[in-house]
Amino acid sequence: RIDDKTIDAVSKVLRSGWITTGPQTKLFEERLTKYCGNKKTICVSSATDGLELMLRWYGVGPGDEVIVPAYTYCSSANVIVHVGAKPVMVDINSDLNVNIANIKAAITDKTKVIIPVDIAGLPCDYSGLNELIKDSEVNKMFRPHSENQAKLGRILILSDAAHAFGAEYLGKKAGSLTDISVFSFHAVKNLTTAEGGAIMLNLPEEFDHEEIYAYLNAMSLHGQSKDALAKSKLGGWKYDVIHAGFKCNMTDIQAAIGLTELHRYDTETLPRRRAICQTYHKYFGQFQWAELPILENENLESSYHLFLLRIKGIDEQTRDQIIEAIYEQNVAVNVHFQPLPLLTAYREMGYLIDDYPNAYSNYSRLISLPVYYQLSDDDLATVTGVVAQAVEQFIKA
Repeated sequence: RIDDKTIDAVSKVLRSGWITTGPQTKLFEERLTKYCGNKKTICVSSATDGLELMLRWYGVGPGDEVIVPAYTYCSSANVIVHVGAKPVMVDINSDLNVNIANIKAAITDKTKVIIPVDIAGLPCDYSGLNELIKDSEVNKMFRPHSENQAKLGRILILSDAAHAFGAEYLGKKAGSLTDISVFSFHAVKNLTTAEGGAIMLNLPEEFDHEEIYAYLNAMSLHGQSKDALAKSKLGGWKYDVIHAGFKCNMTDIQAAIGLTELHRYDTETLPRRRAICQTYHKYFGQFQWAELPILENENLESSYHLFLLRIKGIDEQTRDQIIEAIYEQNVAVNVHFQPLPLLTAYREMGYLIDDYPNAYSNYSRLISLPVYYQLSDDDLATVTGVVAQAVEQFIKA
């Protein structure tokens, strides 16, 4: 959603002469922390970078295992490969989120981190996850080999909350539901900074969150002991490089977009997305063939990032034919996601889709419908009619 408010905010930053990481980024971090209720926030250039930075902070590397759902975008697993660890994939529930019993069965003495993924903005069962890592049977297997692992004394929960900004679970906002959560502010996300992400720190009290913030700030800027804002102070030019770091900081240009979006998120963005998804839910609820996503229940509410419609009783080929029929009527739909074992990179590592039947079954029947702020009611009516007609064309054939 790019309008005059967004353009004015960016123009103001451009005219200020300060365009890289600076006061707007720091303000955005503070407001994200206030919105989500976590302990400290640092903005970075992407959710992917945020996940990788936290794996490295926790000392994850070769010989370690990280548990991740088989049904997610590749970035959730790519970061595990980047640090030299092994992705251990597990199957999902019917709500498309990771199955906790499957996670427990996959834990070994090599497991250091679990990465749950809030698919479509629907929070995972964080009560179950947070209890699992305190289980005495699970804790007996934990073998720390870094200072941070020894301090935590258990498996770390690193939530891939890329879709979940604004979602709620048991009255708390996503970003404050477990040890660490990472948001994406990519162009297609509910709240965008064009590209970008945020690490939401919420570790136990024995961790110094200011100290962790300083470490991550340095690591996002080549390991420099000072960022550009600190170096700009009179006489503040001198710095050290304390780690062989990365380059993944957020800029003030991006933060200006994010601040604009955050200001109107609960009053404009989220209500519109909720209305779109509720319209889909009501319309497709009249059809026997429609399997509808969970949007909210007594424990949680989605961020309404995606509407994942599944068609009962069809195979992958029929799903693809339905999508082609929808395209022919000038309506664009998508599929979120191809399970990781279907992708060449992971298939060649030896992962087999047959080991994840729920992931494949749901993927093979799934169509993602358009959800975005400017989608008009007339366009929404067009989408529902075209999709229903296309489905019924094939399920009756």
